[in-house]
Amino acid sequence: MLGGVSLPVMALCCVLSPLCRRLGLGTQPVLPSSLLTGSTTVKWRKGNAGEGCSLPGSSWGERLADAVTPLWRLPYQEQLQVKYESQRKVLQTLASRLQELGVDVQKPGELCCPLRPVVPSPIINGYRNKSTFSVNRGPDGNPKTVGLYVGTGRARNIVCVRADHVKNVPSKHKQVAQCYEEFIRRSPLDSCILFHEGGHWRELVVRTTSHGHTMAIVTFHPQELGQEALAIQKALLKEFFASGPGAGCALTSLYFQESTMTRCSHEQSPFQLLYGEPHIFEDLLGLKFRISPDAFFQVNTSGAEALYRAVGELSQADGDTILLDVCCGTGTIGLSLARHVSKVIGIEIVEKAVQDARWNAAFNGISNCEFHSGKAEAVLPQLLSSWEDTRPLVAVVNPSRAGIHYRVVRAIRNCKAIRRLLYISCKPEGEAMRNFLELCCPPDPGKKLVGEPFAPVLAIPFDLFPHTVHCELVLLFSR
Repeated sequence: MLGGVSLPVMALCCVLSPLCRRLGLGTQPVLPSSLLTGSTTVKWRKGNAGEGCSLPGSSWGERLADAVTPLWRLPYQEQLQVKYESQRKVLQTLASRLQELGVDVQKPGELCCPLRPVVPSPIINGYRNKSTFSVNRGPDGNPKTVGLYVGTGRARNIVCVRADHVKNVPSKHKQVAQCYEEFIRRSPLDSCILFHEGGHWRELVVRTTSHGHTMAIVTFHPQELGQEALAIQKALLKEFFASGPGAGCALTSLYFQESTMTRCSHEQSPFQLLYGEPHIFEDLLGLKFRISPDAFFQVNTSGAEALYRAVGELSQADGDTILLDVCCGTGTIGLSLARHVSKVIGIEIVEKAVQDARWNAAFNGISNCEFHSGKAEAVLPQLLSSWEDTRPLVAVVNPSRAGIHYRVVRAIRNCKAIRRLLYISCKPEGEAMRNFLELCCPPDPGKKLVGEPFAPVLAIPFDLFPHTVHCELVLLFSR
């Protein structure tokens, strides 16, 4: 870190500055706060309605595009170069941090291991299979605007802008969002912007697949409404999308979730199916996957296929190998590699995703997989503490941006059977960096890290998020 800004962000500044000069915007781009905080909002210049490298006179749609997809003005090859430099800084930082711990892993170029070029996304525009839309005041002040945020809560300048200009959101998602906006504007109930101020209509999630399936999930704050009043609203929403103006969206699934929290799981507040099928289905690497409302599935399906193929190659798994799939979601990684290994063991916190994974295994005729539901920090230590199988054990970890719990790292580190580990991270400069250091540091009895340390061997970035600064980094460790 330097002055509170990460090295990858500094690398991005170096690339964006020439672009801003070409566009006549000066030499110092004001970066979206999404680069600094991981959010999708933008900090504005004081006294200026624009943000980032927005062109003078840019429309609200272009300003939003600059916020959530800050690289969209760059040719795609230049986007890949930005991301390569960002990942290079990550590996340089990791090498430096390990050296501070007494681990000499530095390779030519001051990297901790070789870095391959960024693997491009097969689809560049409209690749997202899941989009989340907020409800808030639009540029015209209408509190029932459905879109994405520009601005910050601290500055009290949040504006909700329709996603029309955002290149990574497919047209189907935009269509559903526009119809939802039409519905809530017809509704006598207010939108819920701040919980304590009342209102009901909240965010919309849209999920689609290559089969043409479309799932919409509406979040609703019940406030003080009784069951009869709630039933009326659900009936109106169903009628709108099933046979009313929203029928053109051709939804295959319409869900409704009553929530008094910003985010909640199915266990906390069940997803209520109002219309259509309970699941949508997707094909990936020759397999069919069932997807529930809150199940994790990589947002770029074709990009995920390239990623999972590489994971299979890097794992060097064979017919005698057991594959440990931590944070397995609906089982995509484990199931795609199941035919190459002896056994797959998956662990996932979302119970519905585990149910999907088991269904996916059975439907695809895969019998050598078992999936455990629960927190990885509770399930994995218990699983590995009594590990006696002599077959080779390869671990794949694919956590959220929060990384994996220390107890998960400790269980992997202290399991002698695991000689090869693949860590997949969408934010390697964040909490994942802590995990990398814990995996590779010298033995530390005080922290109960007594197992032989891992060492980084190879890094391959995959661009699963064109037009944004993010990519998925696969980092191979061995010992």
